[in-house]
Amino acid sequence: MNVQRGKIVSGGRLQLPAEVRKQLGFEEGESVIMEIKDNELRVRSQRESIRRIQELLKPYMPKEGEMLLSDELIADRRRESEND
Repeated sequence: MNVQRGKIVSGGRLQLPAEVRKQLGFEEGESVIMEIKDNELRVRSQRESIRRIQELLKPYMPKEGEMLLSDELIADRRRESEND
């Protein structure tokens, strides 16, 4: 287990050691996502959060050659309006 010590500094800022920032790939000024879970603070980059969401949605993405649901709905509406 890799345990590092940080510090709460003026204004309630959390000071992360350089090694932690390096391991997580945090860059100065980068937006992060913070979550409190089981009484712990979890911090991850916005980039990592987007990657996780994309991974979760991957099974729902259309396969090669499949039509998007939105395209199917538009086509259905067009057929309906032609029949009216």
